[in-house]
Amino acid sequence: MFFGSLVFGFTTGLSLIVAIGSQNAFVLRQGIRKEHVLITALVCSLSDAILITAGASGMGALVERAPLLLVFARVGGFIFLLSYAIFAFRRAVKPEALKVSAIQGRTAKISVIGTVLALTWLNPHVYIDTVLLLGSIATSQAEGAAYFAVGAIVASFVWFFALAYAARFLAPFFAKPKAWQVLDVLVGLLMILFATTLILPIITD
Repeated sequence: MFFGSLVFGFTTGLSLIVAIGSQNAFVLRQGIRKEHVLITALVCSLSDAILITAGASGMGALVERAPLLLVFARVGGFIFLLSYAIFAFRRAVKPEALKVSAIQGRTAKISVIGTVLALTWLNPHVYIDTVLLLGSIATSQAEGAAYFAVGAIVASFVWFFALAYAARFLAPFFAKPKAWQVLDVLVGLLMILFATTLILPIITD
């Protein structure tokens, strides 16, 4: 059970993180330029770890006091995942290319850290995806909530460090809209699968 929650957390977290956006674009750009790569990936990953932990622990505490919230967590997670799948399929219909701006000169480390923090903490979607969505799904795992959170955190570290350090190889690939189209279709299918596993216990109970 715990291993299943760990894998579930990893795949769900990875599916939510792997999407074209300003944060990933910035990480990719820093990787291509070989500029403050470690600190960029680390700040992104640690920020996600804090948000995921807050979501999982906070929702878990509420469920202990009101078990009925577990049902709402499953339904809420189902709606969120299904909605995310729809958005992923919509992006697949009109795929975008990841454009990395070519900026001359070296950026100061403090400036890079500030930019990463702004792209992460000032983005309203991060609170929906990371705190509410992952938090509600973690809660639905009951005793496996902590393992789910760990899996999601590991996924964040794996993705950001892989993106940052493999940027020189990934840039030509993700410059093609077709690559993001395939990726979004896979993400959409995964979200539907996860949504189904969340709602089944309620339907079959």
